[in-house]
Order: sequence, then structure tokens, then C-alpha cells
Amino acid sequence: MTCYMVERDLAGISMEDLGKAQQAAIQTAARMSAEGQDISYIRSVFSPGDGRCFCLFDGESAGQVQSLNDAAGLPYTRVVEAMDLPSPT
Repeated sequence: MTCYMVERDLAGISMEDLGKAQQAAIQTAARMSAEGQDISYIRSVFSPGDGRCFCLFDGESAGQVQSLNDAAGLPYTRVVEAMDLPSPT
């Protein structure tokens, strides 16, 4: 799988709606995975000051990740290949 970053403009979103959006991404990824697709939600980062949100997914293609976000009803400005660089332990 490849890591993809979804960029979103969520200016003005409430924390409640942000949580609902995250749950929609997680649940849609889980449903697609249960249906046999190789895709998963990794994590999100949100900047409340400017409303920018970045969500990471592992998937087979950018189109697949776009389809997940479309199915979840989540807005995005673009989906790009990315590298997840966790802190070394």
C-alpha cells in the first residue's frame, strides 16, 4: 500500500463536526476494507487557526482514497501521495 494525504479546508467547522468527519473517514475506510479493498485510515492533523486539515490513508491509489472521501461525504481540495514519518522509538 501507499500512503496518501488528503488536504481539506474546514474553516469554521465546530469541534463536534470535526469529530463526526473523522468518524466518517474511519468508518468508511473500515467498511471498504471489510469489502475486500486494501485501504485504511491512519490519522488526521487539524489547524484550528486557518481551518486546514490533513488526513493520512494507506491505499492502493489516489482514486481509491478520493472514492472513500466521496462516499463519506467529506470535502477535500486534493489527494497526493505522501510519506508518513512516525517518531522513531
